[in-house]
Amino acid sequence: MEKVINSYESLFIVDVTKGEAVTDATVNKFMSLIEANAEVVDVAKWGKRRLAYPIDDMPEGYYVVVTFKADPTFPSELERVFNIDETIMRSMVIKLEYDAAEKKAAKLAAAEAAETEAVAEETVAADAE
Repeated sequence: MEKVINSYESLFIVDVTKGEAVTDATVNKFMSLIEANAEVVDVAKWGKRRLAYPIDDMPEGYYVVVTFKADPTFPSELERVFNIDETIMRSMVIKLEYDAAEKKAAKLAAAEAAETEAVAEETVAADAE
């Protein structure tokens, strides 16, 4: 039987009131957990941001978005661990309807093609002068 691997995206907000060292340790802890159990496609550390509304009277949090591919049992375990950790203010794990690795590769290819086209246009413009 073929092993099912799905693409997921997880967003978690870390409490910043306990200090930068605790925030970094929490981010590293969850990144290690995800890397050990899944194939990480993309990581976006948005950093310290103002929340749309206060959570437990805290106006700011450290945002991290991780896109990964894993078997279907891992996201529920990840959510369970998010809920246990007191430094996580909010978290969410969603299943993506597309293959995240393929979409990232297509995006990189499109960016590379656009860069190549821009260089070609600059060369043509320089030659015209």
